[in-house]
Amino acid sequence: MSNSTPSPPPEYIYKILPSSPPPPVPLPVSLPLSALDARDNFMHFSTSYQLLGTLQNFFSSEAQVYILRVPYERVAGFVLWEDAKGKRPDENGGHWDVEGSRGFFPHVYANAGPGTGEQGLKLGRDEVESVGLWKKSGGLWSPEGWPFGEDIPRE
Repeated sequence: MSNSTPSPPPEYIYKILPSSPPPPVPLPVSLPLSALDARDNFMHFSTSYQLLGTLQNFFSSEAQVYILRVPYERVAGFVLWEDAKGKRPDENGGHWDVEGSRGFFPHVYANAGPGTGEQGLKLGRDEVESVGLWKKSGGLWSPEGWPFGEDIPRE
């Protein structure tokens, strides 16, 4: 884990999935990697504080998305908190927050055991606590419609 781990660490980190195809119910041991995660060889996550920016920059054309809520403690040993400052979204490890105003992003590395996951990465029923469907409100991503009761995203 990087020295940049927030103190205290978040209770949850979140993975955003496009609305199509919906994640299977029940979740498998491991979902397929996104093209971005496969390219970067780690899984991109956001904290609740980073979600709205991630949605506006990577999911602006989606009317709704699925949010995978992962208790941080389930993956903490595999998370590196990395600074995206100065990296464009199309660069390896890049994000939308090129100025670093939203802090370091949680990236999950090499968490799969032998015979599970893709490229040593695994996200499925053992990591994910719950799945929620989040819809845009008035054509914009906002805290309205957040599918979970707490840890509401903020600007």
